[in-house]
Amino acid sequence: MATLLRTPAGRRADALVERVSDGPVLALADGAEPNVAASDAPLPPKPEEPSRALALSDIIAAPAGPGEALIRLAYRMGVPGHALAAPFRRPQALRMLATVDSPNRGDRAAGTALRAGHFLVHGARLPIASLDFAGSARPAPGVERVLHSFSWLADLAASAPRADCIPVAERITTMWLHAHREPNKTPAWDVEHAGLRLVAWLVHAPLVLTGQGAEQGKGLKSRLLAAIAETANWLDRKVVREGAGLGQVAGWAGIVAAGLLLPNGKPRRLFGEAGLVRALGDMVGEDGGVLSRCPAAQLEAIRLLTDLIACYDAVEITPPPALGVMRELLVPPLLSLRHGDGALGNWQGQGALPAERVAAVIEASGVRTRPLGAVQGWGYQRMRAGDTLVQFDAAPPPRARHVRIGCASTLAFELSDGPARVIVNCGGAGLTGGQLPARVGQGLRATAAFSTLVLDNANSTAVMLHGQLGKGVETVEIERRTVPARGRDATRIEAAHDGYAQRFGLTHQRILTLSGDGTELAGEDILVPVSKKGKRGKIGFAIRFHLGRGVEVQLSGDKRGASLLLPDGRLWQFRLRGDRASADEITLSAEDSLWVDGEGRPHATEQLVIEGLALRAGGQFSWLLRKTG
Repeated sequence: MATLLRTPAGRRADALVERVSDGPVLALADGAEPNVAASDAPLPPKPEEPSRALALSDIIAAPAGPGEALIRLAYRMGVPGHALAAPFRRPQALRMLATVDSPNRGDRAAGTALRAGHFLVHGARLPIASLDFAGSARPAPGVERVLHSFSWLADLAASAPRADCIPVAERITTMWLHAHREPNKTPAWDVEHAGLRLVAWLVHAPLVLTGQGAEQGKGLKSRLLAAIAETANWLDRKVVREGAGLGQVAGWAGIVAAGLLLPNGKPRRLFGEAGLVRALGDMVGEDGGVLSRCPAAQLEAIRLLTDLIACYDAVEITPPPALGVMRELLVPPLLSLRHGDGALGNWQGQGALPAERVAAVIEASGVRTRPLGAVQGWGYQRMRAGDTLVQFDAAPPPRARHVRIGCASTLAFELSDGPARVIVNCGGAGLTGGQLPARVGQGLRATAAFSTLVLDNANSTAVMLHGQLGKGVETVEIERRTVPARGRDATRIEAAHDGYAQRFGLTHQRILTLSGDGTELAGEDILVPVSKKGKRGKIGFAIRFHLGRGVEVQLSGDKRGASLLLPDGRLWQFRLRGDRASADEITLSAEDSLWVDGEGRPHATEQLVIEGLALRAGGQFSWLLRKTG
């Protein structure tokens, strides 16, 4: 069975209508497993009709009665919430209506570091006393996110009993409030940071609103309550202007949480729920993958929805069905990017997020399901046989409105054998500022930092500043099929992108075939001329295979193969294939490389590089990875 898909960047198809209306995702809540692309089987054919695409919000948003619709309209037009919730009555005093018990747990090591007097961000220790919360000396984006989103509150709460954590939480919060007395144009008031911060303040209120800490804690409660109200009011005005993605979802989530946990909040909650469902529909593709294609954003979205649903539970209000359905949609794509060690692959600027962190978020979500294998919108194909697992980027990079840390990674792949990673991507472009220098981050977004083919040292998609991407890959054609083989059938994926078509008149086609027992991965990289005539001359190319941490490489005597010894003693052989006469100008070498783990720590590794000159009229380069021990 074969499926041919033509996938333009950012496509959303009406397959989502069929999925939600047929009900397999909803069945997850009862412990059933999904029956839509839930395994490594080929995808059923789906017609592409983008003009008829429907957002999630069009399908599962609960219809509002005339009374609720009127309240939403009035609140959106600026009528105060207390005037709508309790007309002719004085506004209630600002206070927390309930205590939230979220199943999400933070990083205990990071929390312990806070109690010892420093932040632990991407492997670097940053003393609390010397931090500039005002941002006059702007830190790296990853550091800004930790400081201003208050995600560290969850880490602190996980590190010790509450009484031991309160003084630290109050100290840092006081420093932050002193630096940000009112909304401003610094990164602290980015909509995403503000939304995540508001949710963190409300979910972890017992750490910062008890007034039981040091002397500073006595005045902190009233100041922080005022800041909570001010942040919610600011988000009411600003979130509607935020672009699609996690930032907008975080802003709306903050509004909804404030509507649930502050007095007279029903109008704000109704207003926020409508916006949140729309934002979720704009952020997530048909198969549950976020359109930024960033695994960290996928993980953060699941965590955020879990916190928000816990806020509903705290006040005993039933959340909109869209929130539960969306969380169930988000989990299977994330699972598809877990390797045998449980950690995630290195895609779209992220490092290999640790297995413990991923498992904790999935467990807290309560969703029990299997990973997606063959997917469309998410774009990451997954093949598994025996202990061997392959992740393949078979989609264009994210569109500008969704991109976070955009990378030119189309047709790159990763391969793991059990807990050991054999072929990887460098990753980590979004984790600079700690142990990874910021100047290195730009290079980690380039095509050469991924295990794929590069033409003339040029990126398949232009890499711009500030995480943005330029022109390049617009369309990826992909066919996935099961092919007969001795023993168990093999899985074959053919994909081609047009990133080099305009510049060099060539398209890159990659074919990966994983044997049924997982002992062989055969690959072909083919350059196909765009026009029938083709061009004269030759062009330089390189096919890179970045090796996992601890993999020892030894080239063969004829320089057409290599032995790859894994840390656990398993052995893989790499071999160039094809006619030797047509490959005289092709060389295989081992070079230095870099791999970034989920904590942002760089590790020196090696890479295999096939280099040579290809005819502008096209060329074909075959290779084989075989497990021999």
